[in-house]
Amino acid sequence: MFSGIIAAVGQIKQITPRQAGFRLLVEAGRLDLGDVALGDSIAHNGVCLTVVGLDGQSFMVDVSPETLSCTVGLDAPGPVNLEKALRLNDVIGGHLVSGHVDGVGEVLRFDPVGDNRLLEIRAPREIARFIARKGSIVVDGTSLTTNEVKGTDFTINLIPHTLENTTLNRLQPGSKVNLEVDLIARYCERLLSADQEL
Repeated sequence: MFSGIIAAVGQIKQITPRQAGFRLLVEAGRLDLGDVALGDSIAHNGVCLTVVGLDGQSFMVDVSPETLSCTVGLDAPGPVNLEKALRLNDVIGGHLVSGHVDGVGEVLRFDPVGDNRLLEIRAPREIARFIARKGSIVVDGTSLTTNEVKGTDFTINLIPHTLENTTLNRLQPGSKVNLEVDLIARYCERLLSADQEL
């Protein structure tokens, strides 16, 4: 589990094809790898991946074809939002995040509002019903709060701190982003539909 509070912006430095998928070499940036061991989980733009190698301030993860088919931002060198998995005594500064991307959204607007940015995203229709006004949403691994929701489109206000400490400052209309909806919304939907399915 994660909280959606980005610890560092790392860099995907190398992509090595494997029989299935890729192996990524990631430079960790400010992320402290002192307590990271093989097999630990690190979220990359909201995608939970397993550490398979460590080398100084860099580490390696494998990305499966399934992950590549339903996410963005892991198939080319460049910046990536990083967060280590939570420990039971960690503060949850954002909200509970699984690191399992529900869908890929498209940026419609990224407009300046003073020193903030108004971000508007179109979600895939199949997950839009889980997005609520003033609810939690994860965008490229970052825990955020929605402002308005209209159909499949929703807006978020990005403050300067978020813009300075994540990759979200690089967004523009047409950019694709990984989305994870709130876990509670998912479980509520399952509870409400279970009687009809069983």
